[in-house]
Amino acid sequence: MKLFNKKGDEGYTSMLYGQRIRKSDPRPETYGTLDEANSTLGFARALSRNERVKEIIYKVQEMLFVIGGELATDPKDYGKLKKKIEEEDIQELQNLIEEMEDKIKLPKSFIIPGTSLASASLDMARTIIRRGERRAVGLKEDNILLNDKILAYLNRSADLIFTLARYEESPDGGDI
Repeated sequence: MKLFNKKGDEGYTSMLYGQRIRKSDPRPETYGTLDEANSTLGFARALSRNERVKEIIYKVQEMLFVIGGELATDPKDYGKLKKKIEEEDIQELQNLIEEMEDKIKLPKSFIIPGTSLASASLDMARTIIRRGERRAVGLKEDNILLNDKILAYLNRSADLIFTLARYEESPDGGDI
């Protein structure tokens, strides 16, 4: 099987279940941004020295794929999706944030990223998730976003990634 099929050469891409849309459509822009965040999270996971942090990052990566699937599905096919972002997914992020906050003291001012490779890559992923969140808000404003829970998930996941970055910078960041 070849990697290329030339179907995107004219500026169109396929959604899940086959619908073709322009690559400039805000949906590919949004799920492409989240794919960028996912790749950056993979980089952070590879750099992390803590197994618990790696587990948490991996879970967020999986859920970003779920969101990408939702965003890449035409409304008429939305019911075909097996997994969607649910309230429990948001609650899980909140629980993880609280778990991490119990272990570190969060800064009361802006931080300058770069204390460690892992924390810097987490901060980069966080900013990309925030961009994806802004793009998702645009989809909501255009009545394209079918699941409002995606906005809450993206917001909380950026908060969690911020907290993980601060943990990576902490003296005991290797020992959750």
